[in-house]
Amino acid sequence: MNITSGSIGHGFTTTDAQTRSKLADAAQQFEAMLLQEMLKPMRSEDGDWMGEDKKDGASDTITSFGTEAVARAISKNGGLGIAKQVIRQVSAEHEKVQKGT
Repeated sequence: MNITSGSIGHGFTTTDAQTRSKLADAAQQFEAMLLQEMLKPMRSEDGDWMGEDKKDGASDTITSFGTEAVARAISKNGGLGIAKQVIRQVSAEHEKVQKGT
């Protein structure tokens, strides 16, 4: 399930559309970073690329970009639910602050 600014709703008024959008984006980026760290150990340990021994930085960079892209795609499509939980928590805190003022 995609996380969109419209699905946040809880704790924010309709005038906070930009804030909701930023929150959803930040939560997805956070989850993607966590997923990227989890996916790093799954990369080839010997640094080869399709069976070829490449010891240059280019293959590491390409592999890193690939891992990042996979992590972002997973997060954008629902991920592990971390982004949703971050949004829920931040929205609840926002609501508390709004009620306190």
